[in-house]
Amino acid sequence: MTAEPISPRRQLKQPRIAEIVAEGLRQRILSGELEDGALLPKQEELLAEFGISPPSIREALRILETEGLITVQRGNVGGAVVHRPQASKAAYMLGLVLQSRSVTLDDLVNAMRKLEPACAAECALRPDRHQSVLPRLRAVLDEGLRVIDDPDAFIGQARRFHTELVNHCGNQTMSLVVGALEALWSAQVDVLARKNATHGSFSDRAIRQSLADEHERLYRLIAEGDARGVEQAMREHYSGGSEGGERQHGFGFGSVVNASMLQS
Repeated sequence: MTAEPISPRRQLKQPRIAEIVAEGLRQRILSGELEDGALLPKQEELLAEFGISPPSIREALRILETEGLITVQRGNVGGAVVHRPQASKAAYMLGLVLQSRSVTLDDLVNAMRKLEPACAAECALRPDRHQSVLPRLRAVLDEGLRVIDDPDAFIGQARRFHTELVNHCGNQTMSLVVGALEALWSAQVDVLARKNATHGSFSDRAIRQSLADEHERLYRLIAEGDARGVEQAMREHYSGGSEGGERQHGFGFGSVVNASMLQS
């Protein structure tokens, strides 16, 4: 007895249909056709557009919700709210992966020592750095000097200098990838440096002044367009030593990265 051939329609299983629908909606979100905070079309509209069953639509929405691209609001005030991908979510997911592998702060800061100097060099090479980079860094440096006698406020400004530098290096991929590490490292510093007794080594005004001076040097090298010089200076900054740097925070570097600090 010859088996009945399976029609192409029967071969297309429900999960596969859901993935096709999810991909179509995903592209609309990523392209900006569906704006951040907007609502997806109602289920009835999606059913009519794609010509599929309600279970397939629900599965497609579950896929997008798992990816963080939508939030499905259930109940009388239902609907699916669109979320454009955010760099902060990339940092959190990276933090979870590192934490699951018991990666230490020492490992994280060593990665920053190798990667952030490249961002600093890119800043120095930007022909528009006097408009796009330096004013932002100058504002952070000036505010850091203004609050230098307040360790708690100074910690935030010291990390903000690095965040602004990475975010405005001019290379979007570097800004995202190194920025995720930068956000993760800053979160560890923000929590641990403040927890450690009375701000750890930040309680020493000389350490705070040393960090401010190092940041000022980095600023000057970027202003001069000295890509090689600022790259070397940033490596030294992350290497630390008796004079300051990113290793002078007063907490142990053997502890494991904690992704939840990004949400503190």
